[in-house]
Amino acid sequence: MNLQSFQEHLKKEGIEITEKQLQQFETYFHILVEWNEKMNLTAITDKEEVYAKHFYDSLTAAFYFDFTNEFHLCDVGAGAGFPSIPLKILFPQIQVTIVDSLKKRITFLNHLATELGLEGVSFYHDRAELFGKNEKFRHKFDMVMARAVARTSVLSELCLPLLRTNGTFIAMKGSNVEEELEDAEDAIELLGGKLQRVEHFSLPENNGERNMVIIDKKRKTPKKFPRKPGVPNKNPL
Repeated sequence: MNLQSFQEHLKKEGIEITEKQLQQFETYFHILVEWNEKMNLTAITDKEEVYAKHFYDSLTAAFYFDFTNEFHLCDVGAGAGFPSIPLKILFPQIQVTIVDSLKKRITFLNHLATELGLEGVSFYHDRAELFGKNEKFRHKFDMVMARAVARTSVLSELCLPLLRTNGTFIAMKGSNVEEELEDAEDAIELLGGKLQRVEHFSLPENNGERNMVIIDKKRKTPKKFPRKPGVPNKNPL
């Protein structure tokens, strides 16, 4: 996906991108590739693939949810900043908090935010299980997002405790989520969530199938969740 194609596909979805935003994405790409030589941020470094499979893929959330309002988004395990930093570039009015367990990635994200001139972004080096127990963040966010970091049952335990009642959890997944969702049904209910819908779509130019799992927060998560670091992954609900 080249720059022109990136713009055109976004325009088809009703999103106009400014010259400043386009320049921010270009800067993002160059910083990502430069830092990737020093640390493992992504296996994808080809420019057209980065634009399709990282930038555009991150922005697909805005095709199914209104990002034009002001709200506070928490991105769990964002790695190199996906999906929240591309969304922040396009929708600068949203507040973004990123939590990641690797200090090096947080260092990268702080540098990136400075270079892109982003305001209203916060980065925390922490395990999601501990972050979700912290009263400062628990039940506080309007939206929580996670992109392909674990199975839905595990993600629900890490993400739903951070979400306020009536907030929205979006899990961005690859193909084949049906079995995952069956396994996660009881966990979502136990943690105070309710599956709203699943959006299935393909990225342009044969860049793969995607599923977006959208879960509503109906009631507060019981205090005992999330469990201790490592437990959700080893022993999913």
